[in-house]
Amino acid sequence: MEDYRIIALYNERNELAIVETSQKYGQYCGSIAVNILCDSQAAEECVNDTWLSAWNAIPPAYPKRLRVFLGRITRNLAFDRYRKSRADKRGGGQTDLILTELEECVSGNGSVDSEIDRKELGKAISDFLRKQPEMRRNAFIRRYWYCDSVGEIARRCGIKQGNAAVMLERMREALKTYLTERGFEI
Repeated sequence: MEDYRIIALYNERNELAIVETSQKYGQYCGSIAVNILCDSQAAEECVNDTWLSAWNAIPPAYPKRLRVFLGRITRNLAFDRYRKSRADKRGGGQTDLILTELEECVSGNGSVDSEIDRKELGKAISDFLRKQPEMRRNAFIRRYWYCDSVGEIARRCGIKQGNAAVMLERMREALKTYLTERGFEI
């Protein structure tokens, strides 16, 4: 079913919207949640929470790209669940590593606490990524949006795992320089 028809079902408050959303985007949202949570049961619960959040958000929201809208909800819910599950214990999992990697180039200090600054930061990161070759851009997005492992990124790019790790490290360094030159405090 086309996205505009699924959104119309949400607007009509027709429960078939959730069925259609699950059929079309269940695997996509599930892979995002599993990559972050590393727990299939928690990921399934997160995806179900995504459908509920979409139900509550549409209307009034009218997403231009339903896939991105649902992916963002899933990602945010998964990170919230991840942080909650790790509040008392610090594990050595993939998600901790990804968050640590990003802290090097985008910190959570007071300069990006306001909504306006976060939007400017997001625009600057998007501008940086648009200037990157396709393979590097896709690798960065797979790592820091979809939380893919370095091994999975290497496989997708057809390169060695060590090369993928070095490429991501250089991109983080370049992003840090790019953001610093544009006045963001790192």
